[in-house]
Amino acid sequence: MAAVASCGSGAGSTGSAVATASKSNVTSFQRRGPRASGTNDSGPRLVSIAGTRPSVRNGQLLVSTGLPALDQLLGGGLAIGTVLLIEEDKYNIYSPLLFKCFLAEGIVNGHTLLVASAKEDPANILQELPAPLLDDNSKKEFDEDVYNHKTPESNIKMKIAWRYQLLPKMEIGPVSSRFGHYYDASKRIPQELIEASNWHGFFLPEKISSTLKVEPCSLTPGYIKLLQFIQNIISEEGFDGSNPQKKQRNVLRIGIQNLGSPLWGDDICCAENGSNSHSLTKFLYVLRGLLRTSLSACIITMPTHLIQNKAIIARVTNLSDIVIGLESFIGSERETNPLYKDYHGLIHIRQIPRLNNLICDESDVKDLAFKLKRKLFTIERLHLPPDLSDTVSRSSKQDLAESTKRLGPGCGMMAGGKKHLDF
Repeated sequence: MAAVASCGSGAGSTGSAVATASKSNVTSFQRRGPRASGTNDSGPRLVSIAGTRPSVRNGQLLVSTGLPALDQLLGGGLAIGTVLLIEEDKYNIYSPLLFKCFLAEGIVNGHTLLVASAKEDPANILQELPAPLLDDNSKKEFDEDVYNHKTPESNIKMKIAWRYQLLPKMEIGPVSSRFGHYYDASKRIPQELIEASNWHGFFLPEKISSTLKVEPCSLTPGYIKLLQFIQNIISEEGFDGSNPQKKQRNVLRIGIQNLGSPLWGDDICCAENGSNSHSLTKFLYVLRGLLRTSLSACIITMPTHLIQNKAIIARVTNLSDIVIGLESFIGSERETNPLYKDYHGLIHIRQIPRLNNLICDESDVKDLAFKLKRKLFTIERLHLPPDLSDTVSRSSKQDLAESTKRLGPGCGMMAGGKKHLDF
C-alpha cells in the first residue's frame, strides 16, 4: 500500500510537472497577451477594442487610418502610440481629406477624438467629415463609382469582393466591428454619429488671449497649451492606465491640423533661422512621450514646403514614426502632361515605423499615385502608359524618361542613359 501511495503521489507530481511545463511552454504571442489585457489565462489574450487589431508582424495594436490602401502600405494600419505626419500638398487640397478620413474612422468605431486646429473650429471640421460606406445602397454607389473608372472585367471582380465582405447595416450608434472603411467624399457623415461620439476640441484662438502673460520658454504658447490639453484628456479619461476606465477600454485619436504654420505662433515658415526654431521639435518630442504611454494615436498635417530650414524638416522626420508626403499636380507641368491624366498627384512614403527595431524599414513601393474620383480617394500603383500613339509630343516623351528615372526600379527605370523603354 505504501508503494501504491508513493506511486500515486509520484503520478500526481508528474501531472503537476506536466501542467507546469505546458503553461510555461507557450508562444511569445500568448505570453504578452495576459500582461497587455490585465486578465487571467482564461480571458482574452489581447486588449479587445472595437476598430483595432494586432499586427501580424509584432503583435502591436493597430488602428485604421481611414484609407484601407494606406493601411496596407503601413503594414496593416497605424500602431497605437505612434505619430503619422502628413506633408501637405502645395495648395492644401488633398491632405485635409486624409485628415478627415482618420477622424471619421474613429467616429464609426466609437473611438474618442481630440481635434486641434489653429485655423478652423474643430466643431466645423467634424461637420465636414466624409460619410462611411456601410449599407447596401452605399455599396451600390461604390460599385458605380468604380465602374466609371474601371474596365467591365475589373468591375465584376470588385463586385464579387464586396459581396463577400458582409458589411454591417448603418445604425445610429457606431456599431461596426470591421477594420477599415471606405468613405464617400461627396457626402457628409450623419449627424447622429457625431452626436453619439465623444470628442474634444482645441481651437487655438479660444485658448490663448491677447493679454496672456507667458514666461520665457523654448515652446510657443500655443504648443504649451496644446500639450497641457492633451495630457489632461489622457489622464482624466484613463488612456494612460493611471485611472482605469470603468467602461470598456477605448482608443484616443488625436488630430492636429497645420502644425508648424504661422497660425500656431511658429516662425519656421517665415525665416530660416527664427527665434523658435527648436519649438516644433521639442513639441513633437514631448508629444511622442505622451503617446508611448497611452492608448492613443496621432495624425499631424504640416506645411513642410513652407519651412525654410531643411535641417528642421530632417529633425521633424526623425521625431515622427510615419512620414507621408503628398505632391499635387496642380500648378505643375504634370497637370497637362497626358502621361499623368489619370492621376491627381504622387504620394511618397518617406518613413514607416520602426517598432521594436533599431533601424527604420523602407517601403518597397516607390511609385505611388493618388486620385480623387467622384466619391473616393484612392491610392494606386503608378503605371505609365506605353508610347503607342503619335499624339504624344517630344516633351512628353522626355518627361516620361525623366519620370521613370526618378520613380526608381518599380516603374521601369533604365540602368543608364535617358532613353525610355519603347513598346
